[in-house]
Amino acid sequence: MAQSPASILLRHTYRLPSPEGSAGEGATAARQFDAALMSVGFKLSAELLQRLSGLSEAAVLHTATRTLRTVRELVGDHVRHNTYFIDFPANVPGTEEFWTRCVATALDDDASRETVLTQLAHGVLDLLSLPAYGRYQHTYEEMLAAQDELIASAGDRVTVLHLGRGLDDELTALYLSLAGSTTPLSEDHLADLKLLAERCAAGPQPESIPVRENRAVVNEARLGLGADLLLDTVTDVLRLACALSGGDVTLQEPSRFRSLPRPVRRRLLAGLDAVVAANPAKLADVHAHREPFKRLGERLHPHEYPRWPHAADVFAVARGEKEARSFDGRVETLLRDADVTGAVRLLGSAPGKLFRTLDFLLRTAADQTERDAVVAAAVELAPEVSGRVLLSVREHLHNRERESGEPRIFVNRRGRAWAAPDLRAPVPAADRDRLAAALDAELRRRLPAPHRLLLDPDVLDVALPLSGRATAPGFRVLPRGSVSEVDGELLRFFVYWKETRNRTDYDLSALLLHSDYSTDSWLSYTALTAVGGVHSGDVTEAPEGASEFIDLSLDLVRSTFIVPQVNIFTGEGFEEAEESFFGFMLRDGEQKGRPFEPRTVRMTSELRGVGRVALPLVFRRGDDGRWRAKWLHLYLKGISEANRVEENQVSVSKVVRALAEREQLTVGHLVGLMSRDTTTVETWHGGPAPDEPVTYIGLERAEGLHPDSRVITLENLRDLIPA
Repeated sequence: MAQSPASILLRHTYRLPSPEGSAGEGATAARQFDAALMSVGFKLSAELLQRLSGLSEAAVLHTATRTLRTVRELVGDHVRHNTYFIDFPANVPGTEEFWTRCVATALDDDASRETVLTQLAHGVLDLLSLPAYGRYQHTYEEMLAAQDELIASAGDRVTVLHLGRGLDDELTALYLSLAGSTTPLSEDHLADLKLLAERCAAGPQPESIPVRENRAVVNEARLGLGADLLLDTVTDVLRLACALSGGDVTLQEPSRFRSLPRPVRRRLLAGLDAVVAANPAKLADVHAHREPFKRLGERLHPHEYPRWPHAADVFAVARGEKEARSFDGRVETLLRDADVTGAVRLLGSAPGKLFRTLDFLLRTAADQTERDAVVAAAVELAPEVSGRVLLSVREHLHNRERESGEPRIFVNRRGRAWAAPDLRAPVPAADRDRLAAALDAELRRRLPAPHRLLLDPDVLDVALPLSGRATAPGFRVLPRGSVSEVDGELLRFFVYWKETRNRTDYDLSALLLHSDYSTDSWLSYTALTAVGGVHSGDVTEAPEGASEFIDLSLDLVRSTFIVPQVNIFTGEGFEEAEESFFGFMLRDGEQKGRPFEPRTVRMTSELRGVGRVALPLVFRRGDDGRWRAKWLHLYLKGISEANRVEENQVSVSKVVRALAEREQLTVGHLVGLMSRDTTTVETWHGGPAPDEPVTYIGLERAEGLHPDSRVITLENLRDLIPA
């Protein structure tokens, strides 16, 4: 996507900076701009439309061109979505009928007849050898001509774009929000922070930057300005060095350190020296990243700077030439000796580590006396632990109520998922309940108590964004574990990909599961039709980009779960392809329209995981008969080639079950803690907003809110997480 400042702002806030330009008669151009936006599911707020109407036509057109490009990219309308079957979803043949038709066409072709006859004689047929298989047989324009116009519906999505302040003010506010985030950012947001920091690091700064990756990005910009660096651990310096080398500031992937100019080397060594001089115990942090520190030492040449001896000690520890007993090692020794009480005393100096080992400590405790000591320490130290950790532990305790042996989901930082039986001993209910009550009390103390709280009910089942990595870049993407209503008759999901250099075949499939997570049926290139659904046809290469669709009539589907998945059959991975994204649309039964209609798109999610099977979300029919989506953002390892829904149905159902049955901590939980006796809580279903300032929490910004209102939407939901 475009990376202009205005584009970054629009993607993060759905606001346009106050348009600049000469005054004029721009009303007609503004209305045309609004109409163009509505064709892709967006519209101008009344305030923004009025502002544009007072500008010259040229100023309006300049804003329109830039904005339309960005919103079309958001919903996936910047590419051409063709389908293999020209009149999809109508007239999709059965799989065997289609393959037979392809064979007949090949036998009529002089160039392919002999090859196909030879294959048939041996009883094995390569579908890719058939000229009519896997390649578009018509142009995009021919496909459009074969489709009916979309009939407008009240259920079509409309996303309102709002008027912002001046560009500099808006970018500063966004920079402060991202830099000061209490939760880790996604890779895309971290890249946006880098661009914003280059522009804003000399101006106002957040009160604190609690997330280390954010601090590294900001430090890189501050280094360029000659400003003081924000360093309080040796790892802060390592992350900064990774940023300067274009590496991974999360330290999850190896970074190749560049040769650094002498002034930069001096700044890094001076920073290391100051950190260790202030607290020599921080040398123990080197053990967690010994190899990167050794490689960094080869670039910084600490031996050339004897005035910073403490910096040299960092690299001596990394090389094993100097001892620095690690804190984690001391804790492990105590636990190995079954000294839970001693471990709790030691962990008292590291409250965050204590909370991350609470479950293990409670399971390891020999008796109730030791468990009481663990609970008492946690209650005492809770005020010193970050809100994100408190909420993570609170969610963990809630899910520990489930029976032992149920599937347990594991997800790494890159979205790779796997499931295994939960064989841990249970945590006693009384201890679990005491801890949960104490955590809720501490969170309630930190949360604001708004006088008037205006709520969009659709936001209450959104999972708290405890990490930006639990979402994917895209449009209207909810955090992993969130639940949202599905309010259409027809569900259509799609994948688009464009290969970089090698032939790449992605296969969109849908696994349909019974209520016990056993397989009912599936839709894929090997099963083009099923009860209530059709597949748009297999496309096996994408030098110019390719799309596949699956259409489902929710009234006809008999299964309990619909699990869309994208399988890499061959070629480039999700992170290697030039572009790849998934999305879904909802339509009323009689809307018709092209296979891809941007105003019916409910979400798009870029595919970025390291696995070969992508699971964006799962649709579930509830006991009330209504369908809801639960967001997954998961990737399975899969195999190197020929991943198919038939082969991975068991592993997919295990992972889906593990996450579908897990209960995330939601916005609704925090709203309950925020509400006091003095708080007026109102549900907002549209219509005029209150005249006075409110705290508004919703998926999208309500129109007409008082300018002094605090507004929390999907784009800045992280601001709900207390520090």
